[in-house]
Amino acid sequence: METFLIRALQLMMSLSILVIVHEFGHFIFARIFKIRVEKFYLFFDPGFALFRYKPKNSETEYGIGWLPLGGYVKIAGMIDESLDKEQMAQPPQPWEFRSKPAWQRLLVMIAGVLFNIILAFVIYAMVLFTWNDTYLPLKNVHMGMEFSEVAHRVGFQDGDILLKADDKELERFGVSTLLDIVNARQVTVLRDGQEVIIPIPENFMNELMAAKEGFAAYRFPTVVAEVQEGTGAAKAGLRPGDSLVAINSVPTPTFADFKRELERNKNQEITIEFYRNGILNTTVAQVDSTGLLGFYPKSPMQIYQPVTIRYNFFEAFPAGIKMGIQTLKDYVNQFKYVFTKEGVSSLGGFGTIGSLFPPVWDWHAFWMMTAFLSVILAFMNILPIPGLDGGHVLFLLCEVISGKKPSEKFLEYAQIAGMIFLLALVLYANGMDIIRAIFK
Repeated sequence: METFLIRALQLMMSLSILVIVHEFGHFIFARIFKIRVEKFYLFFDPGFALFRYKPKNSETEYGIGWLPLGGYVKIAGMIDESLDKEQMAQPPQPWEFRSKPAWQRLLVMIAGVLFNIILAFVIYAMVLFTWNDTYLPLKNVHMGMEFSEVAHRVGFQDGDILLKADDKELERFGVSTLLDIVNARQVTVLRDGQEVIIPIPENFMNELMAAKEGFAAYRFPTVVAEVQEGTGAAKAGLRPGDSLVAINSVPTPTFADFKRELERNKNQEITIEFYRNGILNTTVAQVDSTGLLGFYPKSPMQIYQPVTIRYNFFEAFPAGIKMGIQTLKDYVNQFKYVFTKEGVSSLGGFGTIGSLFPPVWDWHAFWMMTAFLSVILAFMNILPIPGLDGGHVLFLLCEVISGKKPSEKFLEYAQIAGMIFLLALVLYANGMDIIRAIFK
């Protein structure tokens, strides 16, 4: 329950930041062009609001709604989710959105996306300045990778060290590396000291998505980092730094091997062989009903040799921009898979997004995830779907090119159709979360 609350709080805080910044982009550009903004709300407020405030002599009411599906600014004279037919039936006023030139309306509509992109750049820059960029080079993981069953079928073997995708050197493991691999014709790995070439099938990504088991993970030995009090590990006398190498005489050279043996011995007493200060020892421990002993292992970053790139304040900004652009490119490259059968079945809503946050509060992870979600929000909002900023941009570009403004009745119907589609998509995505939670 505590883990759920921490993730939910991180999700709510992150989305609130993104929504406020996005809507502030629309708000500030509307005010620059002297367009009246009637409301600025975090979350939607059908029926009532949790909080509302209108400063004296201000045209804008600020508030917090009760429905946490985003937020909005209500711009006078604009056909949006409010569908204010009464206002649109009145003659256009000079302070209204519809009275302004197309180029001004276009800038107002793209401002939200622009501010989300800028926010991502700034967050990435500040993360790099505060925490630097520490990563684990693939060549330093001397035990190689642990591959999924789908990857095994293609030809990868546990212990392979990833070297190249086609002619591109693979430096670190992450989304960019995975995309390089699935889009390559062949991957070069180091196996038993020899370079081996593995052909990659065209549908490799679809197979990975269908299997829902990922591509690979680091292989690393089981070294105790921390022992939890009162657990089987504590009662067995395990200490930080102990290297666990066997269970019931079955060798467990990697943490994945160790976990598999624990799974096979749930609720059982086991004999563990481990090294302490270079000396082989044995102890007896009780595995609990979930297949755990009660210790945290050292991570690959603690076992292998990571590399840290340090940035001063001024160096962090170009590096942050580069990281933001790479994140956007990776997401755009992945987006095509949404339209496959495997992609549709893997869609998720707030539960899936929340699970991306760590189970304990970690400011570095929180800001990295917030920057990532800011990039996603920008990209999704610019899609040419009525109801999103991209839908408005599409109609405005048509107006600029043709010189003819679409009728307000057409824009109203398009807005309604887009909102129905988006609502159905939200319901489907969150419904998939519920189904997965019930039948997992």
